[in-house]
Amino acid sequence: MKRKTYHYNTIDSTNIKAKQLASTEEEGTVIIAEGQTMGKGRLGRSWLSKNGKGIYMSIILKPKADIMKVPSITSIGAASVYLALREMGVESKIKWPNDILVGNKKICGILTEISGDTNKVNYVIMGIGVNVNLEEYEIPEELKGMVTSLKIYLGRTIDKGNLSELILDNFDRLYAPFKDGGNISHVLHICKENSSLLGKDIKVISGNEIRVGKALDINESGELVVEFGDCLEAINSGEVSIRL
Repeated sequence: MKRKTYHYNTIDSTNIKAKQLASTEEEGTVIIAEGQTMGKGRLGRSWLSKNGKGIYMSIILKPKADIMKVPSITSIGAASVYLALREMGVESKIKWPNDILVGNKKICGILTEISGDTNKVNYVIMGIGVNVNLEEYEIPEELKGMVTSLKIYLGRTIDKGNLSELILDNFDRLYAPFKDGGNISHVLHICKENSSLLGKDIKVISGNEIRVGKALDINESGELVVEFGDCLEAINSGEVSIRL
């Protein structure tokens, strides 16, 4: 996929900038920032975006796939980060639908935003945030125990530029079959084989509702298949955590 890159020192949010550029830029355009003042994750949460300490980037996509299949693009992003880390010798797990864990702590989050209607996708923005060289003291107290960085985990400084290129190269390769026909079979294999949830009892939180079930599978649409009592349900949104 042809790649044009916009690079910023500090920006409000790479996803915000990507949405501003989406109507005029070609598919594959990447927005990268050294820091963000309004970085965000899923469910409106903020994303820690210290200057020079992480990867903060967004990719503009314009797939011609059925809009019902578009949410599965998040799985392509997750698999791309997983493969990039593996190429660096780092073993990680994918926490459906959009988090990457090392040592059972989050180091990466993916935020996918879609513009379209019932019949057409205008554009998709995939934001990827990776905690690369954050120091232990830079992680807020309320997040310690849940969040880490590659530097903390490995005990050494990581080349952010190299990791960014590995993620993008893997994304290009995994996105091509989806773009051409909506195929994500290889992506789903990666996500299932390296899932942190499958086979475990989990909590599914949607609004004020909390349900307990067992994560069984990820279906061909990228949805999490959960066993609630004597019924199976495919989950396509909500917050999921391992039941403790």
